[in-house]
Amino acid sequence: MAAFDPWDPAFLADPYPAYADLRAKGRVQYYEPTNQWLVPQHADVSALLRDRRLGRTYQHRFSHEDFGRTPPPAEHEPFHTLNDHGMLDLEPPDHTRIRRLVSKAFTPRTVERLKPYVARLAGELVDGLVRKGGGDLLGDVAEPLPVAVIAEMLGIPEADRGPLRPWSADICGMYELNPPEDVAARAVRASVEFSEYLRGLIAVRRDEPGDDLISGLIAAHDEGDRLTEQEMISTCVLLLNAGHEATVNATVNGWYALFRNPDQLAALRADHSLIPSAIEELMRYDTPLQLFERWVLDDIEIDGTTIPRGAEIAMLFGSANHDPAVFQDPERLDLTRPDNPHISFSAGIHYCIGAPLARIELAASMTALLEKAPTLTLAAEPERKPNFVIRGLEGLRVEVE
Repeated sequence: MAAFDPWDPAFLADPYPAYADLRAKGRVQYYEPTNQWLVPQHADVSALLRDRRLGRTYQHRFSHEDFGRTPPPAEHEPFHTLNDHGMLDLEPPDHTRIRRLVSKAFTPRTVERLKPYVARLAGELVDGLVRKGGGDLLGDVAEPLPVAVIAEMLGIPEADRGPLRPWSADICGMYELNPPEDVAARAVRASVEFSEYLRGLIAVRRDEPGDDLISGLIAAHDEGDRLTEQEMISTCVLLLNAGHEATVNATVNGWYALFRNPDQLAALRADHSLIPSAIEELMRYDTPLQLFERWVLDDIEIDGTTIPRGAEIAMLFGSANHDPAVFQDPERLDLTRPDNPHISFSAGIHYCIGAPLARIELAASMTALLEKAPTLTLAAEPERKPNFVIRGLEGLRVEVE
């Protein structure tokens, strides 16, 4: 177990050998530093994502005390109020009701209608990178594209978009393992500021509805049921955070993987029809979300080990996506991989509602870079962010000849 250390820079640089060790040791192992049961194999992760004996929350059935857990500190309350009213951290019936209402506004037609805007914006961002002869792929293309797209969907005015990424980054810090108190304090502050901003914007949209997602969330109803104001705020924050964090990190992780596998990059440059399968393979190969947690609501057994109610399971997406029982030669990047059941977008009732939008964004930026910057090269070795759960880079310096 020494090889698995989510705070070790060497592990963060390349966690996949440690995952292979975990899979070889068995289907589940207890990890004392985080008081979690690690599940590294694809079949188990896939099954547990659909297992109703597990939950993203336990508060629909138990109090903190009944569940043997300590309530979060009172000073963290603004973060938990924001987080706990979003779909990602709810279970049925609340999850079912909110997802149904959100789906009325976040429709496939709404997403498809964004395609020309996404393609145009991706092209403009890449044009800017090319004019400079290169730059930071993260800051110049990967980050501004999905932030602008989800802000456009929500109807957030351009002049108000500056704080969105910093708010998101601070809130997402709380999803790391054992976050320190300074990280929690930043998450709380961002939760308060972001919530206050959205509360004001929702009030404006009530009086002056538009053709945007916030107006759609206000209008969404089902048999008289509507989203509460807090549910709308939490949904908007979740859509922004989940709607760009994965895309940003998938973009830079993916291009870094391509630069380290020049044969695959050359094949992609020669045949742009590989873009759809390339996106799926890059999401598998270096997964932007490495871990997903669930609470054990009723005792379960994995490979003869009983995991009791009140325990927490950490499903290792990055490990599952490299499981040789499912993926032939999983450590090899293969943009033509024909069968790719990766779980980077999760599964079950919490399958990512924004997955179609993420694929559109990833395809748009990849297409623009292949067409407008065919000589794109890596200018400097990047630094990994000191995070484990949300895996990404500090930046990705590139050159265009």
